[in-house]
Amino acid sequence: MAAAVPAVQRLKVDAESDGQRLDNFLLRILKGVPKTHVYRVIRSGEVRVNSGRAAADTRVATGDEIRVPPVRLPEKRADSAPPAPAREFPVLLEDDHLLAIAKPAGVAVHGGSGVSSGVIEQLRQARPQARFLELVHRLDKETSGVLLLAKKRSALVALQDQFRARDTGKTYAALVFGAWPASLKVIDQALHKTLDAAGERHVRVVPAAHEDGRRSITLVKAQRPAGPCTLLDVSIKTGRTHQIRVHLAHAGHPIVGDPKYGDFARNKAFARAQGFARMFLHARELAFDHPATGERITLQAPLPAECQKLLDQL
Repeated sequence: MAAAVPAVQRLKVDAESDGQRLDNFLLRILKGVPKTHVYRVIRSGEVRVNSGRAAADTRVATGDEIRVPPVRLPEKRADSAPPAPAREFPVLLEDDHLLAIAKPAGVAVHGGSGVSSGVIEQLRQARPQARFLELVHRLDKETSGVLLLAKKRSALVALQDQFRARDTGKTYAALVFGAWPASLKVIDQALHKTLDAAGERHVRVVPAAHEDGRRSITLVKAQRPAGPCTLLDVSIKTGRTHQIRVHLAHAGHPIVGDPKYGDFARNKAFARAQGFARMFLHARELAFDHPATGERITLQAPLPAECQKLLDQL
């Protein structure tokens, strides 16, 4: 049977897509079409908004008609990866605008870089009726805690604006090796992120004058000693990749179980002695203004059972 010939599509912009960039709108609608091809047809003028040419950064509005030229979706291979497993996560808050969950450690927030699926793909599979569901921010795969998702585009834009403006409050619980010095309360050190040949991210502290360094500020409060370790409350004024992990390790007190920036020998010995095999970094509290009501919301995710058990043992 011959494959269907691609046809011109005429799309109507709904209220949920109001204000979205044209390129992002098309990438969401044309799932599976290579990003380079989407940008090529926009640049060539084949994509029309209300019969006129438009650029990638054009903002679409409710009711706009978008003409999309014929594009061929990639054929599904018989050996293609199976769909993400449907999975729900503990809900901390949910309404018509947002969903906040307690993310477990060991689950990526999204697929990619060798990860077949993450929280967002699994939630979409579990909620096929959801018209819109997007991550507002991210947590490392090894980090547990409060994760915020938007159920409306207007909520996504409003919440992401708060994150960019540093109007949110984020507090983490971190267990580090050694006795944390009570006088060390502020870490203000620039960070530089690089990618290796395999696309793996690596972050390191660099001098403030480094041309590629980005100022990064972490606030630390020692909660209590825990055996050979210290339990910390950590909040961040800047949201750099791996910021907490790199700052604490650079201070000489790596996070227990950190597989990338930690003390590997101590991690191994600790896992063997205590039966604890994850990284002890937990996003325990998140404060933000509700995108619809403006009310200040503070959410807390309980310390995971394995983390609490470790503290009790120590």
